[in-house]
Amino acid sequence: MPTVDHYLVLSGLLFCIGAFGLLTRRNAIGVLMSIELMFNSANINFISFSKFLTPQALTGQAFAVFVITIAAAEAAVGLAIVVLMYRNFDVVDVDYIDFMRW
Repeated sequence: MPTVDHYLVLSGLLFCIGAFGLLTRRNAIGVLMSIELMFNSANINFISFSKFLTPQALTGQAFAVFVITIAAAEAAVGLAIVVLMYRNFDVVDVDYIDFMRW
């Protein structure tokens, strides 16, 4: 039977993989996928704490639904920015994202 420690280790590993991908990727799609991994690790934490602390309440699952909603909006806006970058500059490298300052 998995305990809360197992879920926390899994969540920590997913978060570390996402943070590593966020810091090392130059492709905007890879950065967005790394952010999604980090959101999913937070969802695992919410649901595991909800299951082990208050099994009758659904607070962790409710927070996970909100995080999934925010992640979907982030993916839609992020992909729109990536498509516009590709249309205008023929590259999806995050080093060229500074053009949005002007």
